[in-house]
Amino acid sequence: MTTVLIVDDDIRMLRMMQQMLDLEDYRVLTARDGPSALKTLETDTVDLVLLDIMMPGMDGFTVCRRIREFSRIPIIMVSAKHDDAEKVAGLDAGADDYVTKPFSAPELVARVRAALRRHREYEEPSEPMFTCGDLTVDFVRRRVNVAEREIKLTAIEYRILSYLARNAGRVVTPDQILEAAWGEAYVGATHVLHVNIARLRKKLGDTGKSPKYIHTRPGIGYLLPKST
Repeated sequence: MTTVLIVDDDIRMLRMMQQMLDLEDYRVLTARDGPSALKTLETDTVDLVLLDIMMPGMDGFTVCRRIREFSRIPIIMVSAKHDDAEKVAGLDAGADDYVTKPFSAPELVARVRAALRRHREYEEPSEPMFTCGDLTVDFVRRRVNVAEREIKLTAIEYRILSYLARNAGRVVTPDQILEAAWGEAYVGATHVLHVNIARLRKKLGDTGKSPKYIHTRPGIGYLLPKST
């Protein structure tokens, strides 16, 4: 049975999300604060975390970063704010998705299913390794190296690069990348993708006029050359 950990200091919201997932036969664990959530993750097997941002003491961003120190499980941030800056901050902290209150049960369940599906796809690669020049993507260990130096990527940055590597040699559109990395809800949000591509290129040392790795095809999309 798939286990979801809900972390929210608002007991009413916590119970509502728990009921939504109970109806879909998920095993649900709950925590009212960051330290309790981290303790649960140490002692129990959890497949996905629903994490509220605005909590007293340790906020959701901090909890997310702490989780990313030891786990790659899907994390969906939950917030009452309709704020692009906060969404970007959540994704930068390592979250896989972001849902804004209020939301319906079908939307929450769909996001949970999509996050779990994307996680399984990235955890079960058809090929163990991709290499392009000095760039190496190890799908099994989820590690990226340039010239044998490990590059630390956020969950989203890794997902973007991994998707490009799995489709190496062909141009993929922004919407294809957005759906693969964030889910259908982000299709059309090209500005979010452009920001993350720029950050990814910077980390890879690929910011010259003629990028070695992530190539832009104006008006079409992006291309990562085939493995060499």
